[in-house]
Amino acid sequence: MLTVRLHPAAVEEALAAAGWYEDRQTGLGQDLLAEFDRACAVLAETPSAWPIWPGIARRLGIRRFLLSRFPYGIAFEATDDEVVVYAIAHLARRPGYWRGRIKP
Repeated sequence: MLTVRLHPAAVEEALAAAGWYEDRQTGLGQDLLAEFDRACAVLAETPSAWPIWPGIARRLGIRRFLLSRFPYGIAFEATDDEVVVYAIAHLARRPGYWRGRIKP
């Protein structure tokens, strides 16, 4: 199992999204964070099972994990030692805004 490391901006995104959902319905923000945590556990076990993020150069190896209940994708890269989560990105807003976080 690999270690999962979160980019600081990804942490901020997850917390902001959870806050937004929590404002709409009590408990929904916690549900989002729980799904994000489960997703990270899956990524730690099977990072190569997920497809390359569409529109990102294949050579960069950035993959996408789609959350099932919320309209978010997790942008991540797997190395030999760890999974690096660059973003938890809303799928219908500002596509690719997080690309600057990737170190080529």
